[in-house]
Amino acid sequence: MTNVEAKMLLVHPALVPQALAAATKAGIQKSRIYQMDDKECPVKEGIQDWRALIGSESEGASWTWPKFSPEKSKTTIATINYSSGTTGPPKGVMISHACLIANATQSVFLRSYNKPLPLKDERWVGFLPLYHAYGQLYNCLVSCRLNTPVYVMKSFVFTDFCAAIQDYKITTIHLAPPVLVMLAKRPETKNYDLSSVEDVLCGAAPLSRDLQNECRKRFGWNILQGWGMTEVTCGGISMAGGDADETGSVGKLIPNSECKLLDEKGNEVKPGEPGELYLKGPQVCLGYWRNEAATKETLLPGGWLKTGDVAVCNEEGKFWIVDRKKELIKVNALQVAPAELEAVLLENEHVADAAVVGITL
Repeated sequence: MTNVEAKMLLVHPALVPQALAAATKAGIQKSRIYQMDDKECPVKEGIQDWRALIGSESEGASWTWPKFSPEKSKTTIATINYSSGTTGPPKGVMISHACLIANATQSVFLRSYNKPLPLKDERWVGFLPLYHAYGQLYNCLVSCRLNTPVYVMKSFVFTDFCAAIQDYKITTIHLAPPVLVMLAKRPETKNYDLSSVEDVLCGAAPLSRDLQNECRKRFGWNILQGWGMTEVTCGGISMAGGDADETGSVGKLIPNSECKLLDEKGNEVKPGEPGELYLKGPQVCLGYWRNEAATKETLLPGGWLKTGDVAVCNEEGKFWIVDRKKELIKVNALQVAPAELEAVLLENEHVADAAVVGITL
């Protein structure tokens, strides 16, 4: 909050003490903190309900939203999401209004590929954090564009998640690999009817091909992968909604984007060879909030974003993410990807989850 210089804080009633402590450190006045819940909250430790901010009916009727020109929408910040970037401590990623519009439009196109709009009888469960690019794009923007209901969970509890799928007949799940590991490994899974699910989009971290195919066969789901990062608003590469893949590919470049894979000398690699992914398009961020050095290191001349991810692309334009460049482990001059080792460990039925890191000797 100090870095972004927040002027107001909305907090769930259960977290008021933590919010007060954080606000004190950040210099936010108590009068600028409001409780936010689906029910009106009584005053707690001097903190009012957010409904105290609501104006009169006449004030609401006279309100008009500011209108941006196309150019202004490209330069006006809409959100600042925090990311480690290609490496290092968290940095505020400046996302413009145009970035959000572009990435939502790109995602809608892919989601409805071979499934003409409007999508009928779609129901989503929203457990992804809404402060995260993935949760923001799909639960707040794409769902509205598709007019799709989202059942938002207050917090992620695995059994509650399974119950929500069963009770609300959820058709599409947006998740990250650890949740797919839970679905495959946790014994509680068999206690719930998950048959309403048709599609699963998995992103935010590498997913092994074996786990993807195991869950596809077990549950009968169409499991699609995608690649993205906060610096590209959310998504940059994805499997189209009507496609299926058993190779572990994260898909193809999304519309209106360009990319290239470069080796350590800055030369473009051949199809099938690994290289660091560089991308540009209307969804690329404006830079890092009050961090010009990190911005110059990541946003290069010509509009290229240096992602820090190592990928492989075949002749058909399908991508596979090897791993983060900074996380590759060097063994006898060979590059070992932590995600590959994790995938091997997870093949053992007695391993609930795995995380691989390098140790410098």
